[in-house]
Amino acid sequence: MQLPFRRLGIVLLAAALMLLYIPAQSQQTAGHPGKSTTTSALLTGADQMDLYLPLLKGSNIVIFANQTALVGNTHLVDTLLKAGIHISKIFSPEHGFRGDADAGEHVNSATDPKTGIPIISLYGNKRKPSATDLADVDIMLFDIQDVGVRFYTYISSLQEYIESAIGNHRPLILLDRPNPNGSYVDGPVLDKKFRSFVGMQPIPTVYGMTLGEYAHMLIGEQWLDSSANAGAHNFRLTIIPCKNYNHHSRYALPVKPSPNLPDMQSVYLYPSLCLFEGTAVSLGRVTDKPFQQFGHPSFPKDLYHFTPASLPGAKNPPLLDQTCYGYDLSNIDVHRITGDRLSLQWLIEAYKLFPDKDHFFLSGGEFFNKLAGNDVLQQQLKDGRTEDEIRKSWEPALNNFKIIRKKYLLYAE
Repeated sequence: MQLPFRRLGIVLLAAALMLLYIPAQSQQTAGHPGKSTTTSALLTGADQMDLYLPLLKGSNIVIFANQTALVGNTHLVDTLLKAGIHISKIFSPEHGFRGDADAGEHVNSATDPKTGIPIISLYGNKRKPSATDLADVDIMLFDIQDVGVRFYTYISSLQEYIESAIGNHRPLILLDRPNPNGSYVDGPVLDKKFRSFVGMQPIPTVYGMTLGEYAHMLIGEQWLDSSANAGAHNFRLTIIPCKNYNHHSRYALPVKPSPNLPDMQSVYLYPSLCLFEGTAVSLGRVTDKPFQQFGHPSFPKDLYHFTPASLPGAKNPPLLDQTCYGYDLSNIDVHRITGDRLSLQWLIEAYKLFPDKDHFFLSGGEFFNKLAGNDVLQQQLKDGRTEDEIRKSWEPALNNFKIIRKKYLLYAE
């Protein structure tokens, strides 16, 4: 069944299929600017099956998803099949459909052994569904847990999925999920000269939006490719919003979003520590505390130490089998220490400790600049700028982004 198109940009689907969604308010918890308790149970978009099952009945659908697409404790694919929905194929992002591939690893297409449904990788030979992929498809569905950080590639995958939907005249339903780092906005705003798959748009490192809100912004700001921007007026994007969620809700992810973000401590530290990926310093990949520690063999030997090994999800991590000396952040109160913002203190300290400054940044600093979204931060570190000085340089672009962001928020702040 091919759905009719309407000249409608975005539909927010709430109870009784209303076109307006007003998020439930949360009761704030004193003493923690980002912490709250909700008066009712928080529900993801996927949890609210009564809102989107009627839209899928009798259609051939494709799903862009990974291991985080859960309805309760059951994967969305299994849930929909049980409900009688026909799934033509599955698209998978970085780390694959089961979430066990290395960061940046080429992911091949395959067949899901449990359901027999073809899985087409969008992090391998191509990043967008083709016209052939969508020839037998009526509706495209998207459900992936994001962590709210610019260089986490699922927002780039979302953009290209939207562009493919528009280019192939297919409606898209996005099942929204809470952003675990959605209570603040911080970091340098990307300079478009440094666009890559780890940063495609002029947004800060931490952008404080759910994927539903971000999709809304991509379309509204005309940040898609030129052909998609031109065709967006005929595009039907239906967002199934979270219920009883706001930007101060503290949401614990029920399943790890990728191999080296095993728990909430790593998710909260990720915005501050991932910049180390562009340096010679290890983040503890393939240890029991990835993204919760950092170190290098050349750091002082009286510091905490760990040794990266080789395991599925990070088969060849930096400094494999070398003893690294540094810092363990696994037991700190991240929100109290950072004040609910990205922290540069650990990056600054590591640069000071590193004896061979010329080799602190890998490959001439190119990848570090892609992660930072500019070439200014690298120079500021080399110049010995303080964190306050660096942060002040972010303010004009950050303030401008906050004005843009506010137009597209679906949930209360």
